[in-house]
Amino acid sequence: MRLGLANMPLLLALDILNPSEFFLLALLKILGQGITGGMIFSHVFLFSITGTASSALIMFGLRRLLGKKYLGFAGLGCAGAMASNCVQLLMARYLIFGPALRYLAAPFLASGLVTGVTLGLVCEYFCRHSIWYAEHLSAVSHAKTQRTRRTQKKEDVIGKKEESKRLRGFYLTWNNINAELLFFTGLLMALIFLFNHLMEIRIAQFLFFCLLALVFRKKINLFATALFTGGIVFFHLLAPFGKVLFVLGPMRITQGALYAGIDKALVICGLVIVSRVCVKSDLKLPGTIGSLLGESFRMLELMRERKKLLNKKQIMRSVDQLLLEMETINLDDTRQIQEIKKSINIKSVLLLISMLLLTAVMNFIPHL
Repeated sequence: MRLGLANMPLLLALDILNPSEFFLLALLKILGQGITGGMIFSHVFLFSITGTASSALIMFGLRRLLGKKYLGFAGLGCAGAMASNCVQLLMARYLIFGPALRYLAAPFLASGLVTGVTLGLVCEYFCRHSIWYAEHLSAVSHAKTQRTRRTQKKEDVIGKKEESKRLRGFYLTWNNINAELLFFTGLLMALIFLFNHLMEIRIAQFLFFCLLALVFRKKINLFATALFTGGIVFFHLLAPFGKVLFVLGPMRITQGALYAGIDKALVICGLVIVSRVCVKSDLKLPGTIGSLLGESFRMLELMRERKKLLNKKQIMRSVDQLLLEMETINLDDTRQIQEIKKSINIKSVLLLISMLLLTAVMNFIPHL
């Protein structure tokens, strides 16, 4: 159950972009969330793909069919959220919870209804007060938003020099490991993890992934992980099968359901941790999509550097000002930093090989 804030750009784009650009934005949203959120190797990424695709299709179709006059952003947001939630519930039925999902469906759909309408109302307010949106909507030149680029370019050059100086000496950290090699290593580790079916080995690999996250200082929300694991196990116990271990009130705790729930939770949480460890925001995928995604990440980093522009008391106005300023920035000035970070060295290669081998060796321990 999430707020769905990432759907706001899709809502705003409905009246700004043409169909091909709109669905390209939806694809970038899917890939961007998978990479930055560290979920690209997990089941969560499948939920993101199907949820975003169904939401985008419904919102685009309704906008083209009914137009602004008969359906506002609140209705569109609600329709998109409900479409996304329905598809994700269907997937969750077969991938995670099984028949017991019927107990979760009602609150999940109710939360989608509330968040969808709320997000639509926020979009409505933003569109009425945003200079950035009004200028894009009217397709006029951005003469009023052009800023002097000299100051910005000077700041970028200074930041680039400081970053280059910091990266000259090699320190084996997650930040300066080549993103493509790390991604490929993570993909292989995820496949090895999935092919193992022994509970003891799966637990050992899961703990190893947690250790890697600790070493590379990747945050793991222990409360959320425990809550997620408990939820999966609980819903599996609602559909008992196998030997009865004990009875807890009206509920029979069976060995088959308990093991199935623990195993499913380990798989999902393990894949999420592998993704967070092995996926970086400077990952560059091949082709046009990869290039656009790289530009998006560079823009994201620049926005993070300017987060001081955001004012909590005037959040909508400050977001609008940030968007206007971002359009004046030349992204070419930041590319050299990315190339420095992507350099390959022997120490990082040896580390990645060791990570992969340790994950693989665990699968063969029972056969030794």
